[in-house]
Amino acid sequence: MSKRKKYSKEFKLDAVSLVLDQNYSRAEAARNLGLKSNMLGRWVAEHREAGDQSFRGNGKLSPEQEENRRLKLQVKQLLMEREILKKATGIEAKEKKRNEVFVYYPI
Repeated sequence: MSKRKKYSKEFKLDAVSLVLDQNYSRAEAARNLGLKSNMLGRWVAEHREAGDQSFRGNGKLSPEQEENRRLKLQVKQLLMEREILKKATGIEAKEKKRNEVFVYYPI
């Protein structure tokens, strides 16, 4: 089984530059670099979509993804805190009921 090739960010940016800046066709640039045309096409599309944030590498999130992750964690924390408060007020209400003294006033 052949090992998957990994390309550096600089190599990908140079390959994309051949297509976008130097007006090479995707097929021609891919052939010169020893790549498949569809791979170079994906790189070009990613670069057009993400710009400077393209080719971040595995596990590195874009700023939007990082903010989304942070907000989801914050929501989870707030929901847990709310549940704790709900339980605490329920326990407090039960304690109040238990400690209330009922006074009987005859009519």
